[in-house]
Amino acid sequence: MNEDIVIPIAGMCMIVILAIGIPLVRALTKRWETQAQLPKVPPDVADRLARMEQAIDTIAVEVERISEGQRFTTRLLSDRQREPSAQEPR
Repeated sequence: MNEDIVIPIAGMCMIVILAIGIPLVRALTKRWETQAQLPKVPPDVADRLARMEQAIDTIAVEVERISEGQRFTTRLLSDRQREPSAQEPR
């Protein structure tokens, strides 16, 4: 290969590598800094949060059952009140 062209090709490759590499390195260092600033959650706290989440889900299911029973009872009572007025004595 011609030795006169090697230096310009190497210079262009260096420019391309720097143009791509500098933003990539900045992004990686920013990610590392933000991960270092995040508080580490101890395993016992993580277990406790998992149990709390499970309990909250269970409570939500029970509340939905209670509300469904309330809707059913309300519908029965409203249907019972309509029946006597629908059937008038002859």
